[in-house]
Amino acid sequence: MPKKFNVNGVCYPDRHYMVDLNGRLRKIKTLIDNGDYFVINRARQYGKTTTLRALKAYLQPEYIVISMSFQKMSSAKFRNEYSFAQAFARDFIKKAENETQSGRIDRNGLLELEVLRKEEREFFDLAELFEALSNICDAASQPVVLMIDEVDQASNNQVMLDFLGQIREYYLNREETAAFHSVILAGVYDIKNLRLKIRPEEVHRYNSPWNITADFDVDMSFSPEDISTMLRSYEEEHHTGMDIRQMAEELYDDTGGYPYLVSCLCKKLDEKDAGWNRQKLREAVRNLLKEQNTLFEDVIKNVRNNQEFSNLTEQLLINGANVVFERSNPAIDLGVMFGILQERDGKTVISNVIFETLILNYFISVRTTEALINSEYIERPQYIQDGRLDMEKVVQKFAAFMKSEYRKEDGAFIERQGRLLFLGFLRPIINGQGHYAVEPQTRKNMRMDIQVFYGEEEFVVELKLWRGPAYEQKGYDQLVDYLEAKELRQGYLISFSRNRKKPKEDQWLHYKGHDIYEVIVEC
Repeated sequence: MPKKFNVNGVCYPDRHYMVDLNGRLRKIKTLIDNGDYFVINRARQYGKTTTLRALKAYLQPEYIVISMSFQKMSSAKFRNEYSFAQAFARDFIKKAENETQSGRIDRNGLLELEVLRKEEREFFDLAELFEALSNICDAASQPVVLMIDEVDQASNNQVMLDFLGQIREYYLNREETAAFHSVILAGVYDIKNLRLKIRPEEVHRYNSPWNITADFDVDMSFSPEDISTMLRSYEEEHHTGMDIRQMAEELYDDTGGYPYLVSCLCKKLDEKDAGWNRQKLREAVRNLLKEQNTLFEDVIKNVRNNQEFSNLTEQLLINGANVVFERSNPAIDLGVMFGILQERDGKTVISNVIFETLILNYFISVRTTEALINSEYIERPQYIQDGRLDMEKVVQKFAAFMKSEYRKEDGAFIERQGRLLFLGFLRPIINGQGHYAVEPQTRKNMRMDIQVFYGEEEFVVELKLWRGPAYEQKGYDQLVDYLEAKELRQGYLISFSRNRKKPKEDQWLHYKGHDIYEVIVEC
């Protein structure tokens, strides 16, 4: 069968287009060679399971790898340590049987574990389980590596913490007692964050059981170079004529290298079979943002269910806040763990443009006012002529809408909500044929540049507060710099003025070789 881009489940090199994983596998193997115990905690659909499968094959010549997953264990198996020990022993035996055929694991050791399991004695607890596992490791012909995927699926986390405590004890005493050479756990939650999932009545029972973990600092996102390896493999078979380097950069700019998002966009481009270029990628991004998928549902759920985190994302996206990146901040730590936030130049930012737009769309949907929803100003036909978006009219009508509906609001309200209101005004106009993105490069200046894509055209709209002629000149310079970076001649400037009387009329002006249309919103 021909290869395809896979967004569901594990990727296999013979069936799917994949980035070259060898570089990160070498880095992970270094930790294993050192005998480290560590946790691969990354957001959902970040390629953890695919990486573990590839790592198992990569390690096989030198290590005995027992690869397990807690996802298949029912909640009943975590009811207490006896049921957990039974379930773990059964799965371990099943995974290790192939190694007995090659003679790398002693069959008698597995038989001993099977006898203990089948007797179903209540005293077959974690201590006895680990004693049997220690005997198996001691008799093995090569070092044994234990991998457990979906480790945070345990419904009773106290059993999980007790299990980790046993691993810790064997690790600390492995000079005297045989133990796993290395242990790798994978999941969304890091060990230190499992307490976030413990039921409130159990919080007092939490005690760090595994402070022996090595830092896992392997970057699992896709760099432009990584993406290029996947595109090169695709191009060798399909001969599209794409500019691989440029396409990889464009994909990275939109996704921040989030593996699932990269694969989704590539899959859409492949299925459309209409060319691999910037325009087609924009269409793919627009179509992806219309979809419901488990990743997007998780992102919105995390914004909706945690007020502190929701407030932080609103400050970053809507108010352009400059927030120092500090993992000890619980809201920042949560956002990083879920793949929504990251550090850039010491500041906290949303990890990719697609998540930015997704979250902004959510804020717009829950906070758009009745006046905006029912407004005649956003009737779409008046802004579309011959399939083209009339951005001049969009910003004109937005200023008129604000004057009509928000005349009584004070300047503080406009400064806080004006950006969101403009996006809420814009979205139904371009919906279906266009999309927008907020540019993170400019957010440190406490303002917002918005890229609007409609058809084959691109528009840049800047929003700022009117603070007089000196600040106005600076705003022009900033907008021109941005237009030059985007190779555009025209730009649009919306100035929010706290004066009840406009400081000047709306105008087109020619500035440093660029045409700028400015409207003043009275507030």
